[in-house]
Amino acid sequence: MSLMTYGQAIRQALTLAMEKDSSVFVMGIGVDDHKAVFGSTQGLADQFGKDRCFDTPISEAAMTGIAIGAALGGMRPVHVHIRNDFLYLAMDQLFNLAAKWRYMFGGQMKVPMVVRVVIGRSWGQGAQHSQSLQSFFMHVPGIKVAMPTTPSDAKGILLSAIFNPDPVIVIEHRSLYEISGEVPESYYELPFGRAMIRREGRDVTIVANSYMVVECLKAAKYLEEQGIDVEIVDPVSLVPLDESTLLTSIQKTGRLLIVDCGWTTCGVSAEISAWAAEKAFDELKRPIRRLGNAHVPCPVSQPLEALFYPNAKQIASTVCEMLDRNPLEEDAPQLVSKFRGPF
Repeated sequence: MSLMTYGQAIRQALTLAMEKDSSVFVMGIGVDDHKAVFGSTQGLADQFGKDRCFDTPISEAAMTGIAIGAALGGMRPVHVHIRNDFLYLAMDQLFNLAAKWRYMFGGQMKVPMVVRVVIGRSWGQGAQHSQSLQSFFMHVPGIKVAMPTTPSDAKGILLSAIFNPDPVIVIEHRSLYEISGEVPESYYELPFGRAMIRREGRDVTIVANSYMVVECLKAAKYLEEQGIDVEIVDPVSLVPLDESTLLTSIQKTGRLLIVDCGWTTCGVSAEISAWAAEKAFDELKRPIRRLGNAHVPCPVSQPLEALFYPNAKQIASTVCEMLDRNPLEEDAPQLVSKFRGPF
């Protein structure tokens, strides 16, 4: 095991995959520049050459089409989108081609491509640069969707994605790249559809993804001081979803809060809520609660931005309401997130 950041873990996964299989290559805006997508592609162009790690034009639809064609031709492309907002421009390529090709040809054709996309809060970048589109990708069958939270998740999921026969969307949050954790040095793959219990508890189940897990853990630490014990379940992969682990946790606590880093309307939290209502209704002691981005375009103003994103204080307050506990102290400094920017 080695201590490394999220970005370093991704870089190690790409290095191992490219060493293992010469058909693996990395393409995307900025993958070979000095910032190297938060350091996650640092040195790949030098080690493997410009043919296997190269910059691309700002033409998301065309470049996604090239990646799909390469995958159909036997290559394993990793296409990096430093802003997931502009995948709107590639939806036709992803949904009408990549997602459907294997099905339309009875399994004879495969599209083994990975699309790495970056989401999350930045510096007042507003409505067109701050979106989280995971629910869009969940909606269409044929695409796997993962949101790794820890460095070890990021490495294992990415390796699994690269050598998967289906297209995979791997969603990475800006605020995770500098978070450190223990990561096995060797090659390993994490299977899709296996959730992680980030914290065991008895009172409330919180299902959270990506950076929201960090905020939930902060809230859980505060709530523990108030005598409230929460369980935090991180799905890691959204498609396929580990329903078994989620169900076991709901059966234990009888209360469910879902915290997503996207909008709640027709989002990840809506889908998990619907599933829980169908499969675990009799286990629930209280109505399901959901938290996500406010249902407006992301504001540029810093004070409004602070209200737009879910945070530890909002999470802790919601848990207290679910347990009919007294509201939070007005002054709870341990719940305040000091955003400093992702760079």
